[in-house]
Amino acid sequence: MKIIILGAGQVGGSLAENLANEANDITVIDSDGLRLRELQDRLDIRTVQGLASYPTVLRQAGAEDADMLIAVTNSDETNMVACQVAFSLFRTPSKISRVRANAYLARKELFGENGFPVDVLISPEHLVTQHITRLIEYPGALQVLEFSNGLVRLVAIRATEGGPLVGHELSYLRTHMPRIDTRVAAIFRKDRPIIPQGDTVIEDGDEVFFIAGTDHIRSVMSELQPLEKPYKRIFICGGGNIGQRLAHTLESRYQVKLLERDRDRCVMLSENLRKTIVLEGNAANKDILLEENIESTDVFCAVTNDDEANIMASLLAKRLGARKVLTLINNPDYVDLIQGGEIDVAISPQQTTIGSLLTHVRKGDVVNVHALRRGAAEAIEAIAHGDHRSSRVVGKRLDEIKLPQGTTIGAIVRHNEVLIAHDHLRVQPDDHVILFLVDKTRIREVEKLFQVGLTFF
Repeated sequence: MKIIILGAGQVGGSLAENLANEANDITVIDSDGLRLRELQDRLDIRTVQGLASYPTVLRQAGAEDADMLIAVTNSDETNMVACQVAFSLFRTPSKISRVRANAYLARKELFGENGFPVDVLISPEHLVTQHITRLIEYPGALQVLEFSNGLVRLVAIRATEGGPLVGHELSYLRTHMPRIDTRVAAIFRKDRPIIPQGDTVIEDGDEVFFIAGTDHIRSVMSELQPLEKPYKRIFICGGGNIGQRLAHTLESRYQVKLLERDRDRCVMLSENLRKTIVLEGNAANKDILLEENIESTDVFCAVTNDDEANIMASLLAKRLGARKVLTLINNPDYVDLIQGGEIDVAISPQQTTIGSLLTHVRKGDVVNVHALRRGAAEAIEAIAHGDHRSSRVVGKRLDEIKLPQGTTIGAIVRHNEVLIAHDHLRVQPDDHVILFLVDKTRIREVEKLFQVGLTFF
């Protein structure tokens, strides 16, 4: 596929790396020549320096015969205008745009047939807010991913001594919870992936990915670690787009405080948020945190635009007694360094956003993609089409499907019914099949499984 990426920042660069490794023809446009040279030194891609929305620059990048344009510059206006130029001058078939400002997102009439010709809108702030909200809904989870409109979820959790399943074989789970169906999709032990079998023993410290119907998530979590009490008090550091969205999403169900250092921004936030207590100040100020009873806070969320400020505020809050700390980290090199110590969960906006972008790039009928383990692993939801003659999966039992090494099927959603994967289950047309890949270099093999042969037509 020939893809033009506008913007060589964190998201654009990470996306180029993901797609270049999958044998796509990638061209990246950016006005910063240094960024482009750094990318070109690492990846087999083309680069064009210039303003991404200019027709001459798009033409130079090959827009005349591009299959897809993905606009992820830091400017909403540049992204939207570039989609308009790609449509009006080059008839680019698929156009994806990152739009951050709620002033645009709130006006749906700006996009579509009578507005900017954007086929897919991506809002990082919205995606990160969803991600954090799910972590707060499931205390103790490291990652919570939704499939099939929330019917089924994939959860990552750290196995902890005291969980009934820790120290036992996985087959014990079915004996202990006979009425709840779940499947462990993968285990990461000291960063090494393990494809689970019935006799695999869960060890203290394992990062376990399991899949289950949404109603059963908490029950399965209680098998892997002592179940935490629900969260009540949330403290948000940073009143930018993410902080505001997060407070707005949480304030009807939790006691929310939001700390912002800019006075004018504080005034705006206090006028727009209904129940959130808005405070003016610096989260690195120990006295402010103590005055606001940080020791009784269940979750401290640091979501400013400054990684260092987020890290320092989170470390301070944790040492002063905050129960759980979630920290937004834009630099992917920092994520592995800090997660799992005093900072409980490091959140990468790039990985959260890239999953949504990859959904629209994958071949076959793929409706959901989630990047896991900092992009090393992947979970996808693919729809099975065709019949037993034209499809490699339809009509076959799960144990008859030749899955790539390191790939497991976790569940099937059929007519809004969640079927946890077992060997005897047969794939039917229009099934939503949820797969976990510990090695995402195998993604092309998985895509081929779900592509229909010519006999179907």
